[in-house]
Amino acid sequence: MTDYLLHPIGHVESELTELGNTPRQPDEGAPPAWVVLDDRYVGALEGLSSGMDLLLLTWLDRADRDALTVHPRGDTARPLTGVFATRAPHRPNPIGLHHIHILAITGNRIHVRNLEAFDGTPILDLKPLLTPDR
Repeated sequence: MTDYLLHPIGHVESELTELGNTPRQPDEGAPPAWVVLDDRYVGALEGLSSGMDLLLLTWLDRADRDALTVHPRGDTARPLTGVFATRAPHRPNPIGLHHIHILAITGNRIHVRNLEAFDGTPILDLKPLLTPDR
């Protein structure tokens, strides 16, 4: 197999710091947060504006990369399920996929609504959310 080297382009700034109080989905009480890009990527924000929706890809750096099965949503009453059939963060390549809504952009900082990522989570990429009219 070939290995691939990824370079984070920034990090998340969030009030979420502990696993026990982190929402599993954005609509389950995730707070607003900041997507902070390294200064060298500011030019890549050209064309983005408040009100836009994006896909944010993160590296879930605190995930268990050896996990192949999980109890969905951490509920031990549910049967073990393969991680590829869940949105569990624990998986061989813990890439987080987040639908974000831009509230504001200030320099290299993007203020977003409802982000369920820990403070310090590395950012891999941002992509526009494609809709039928785009």
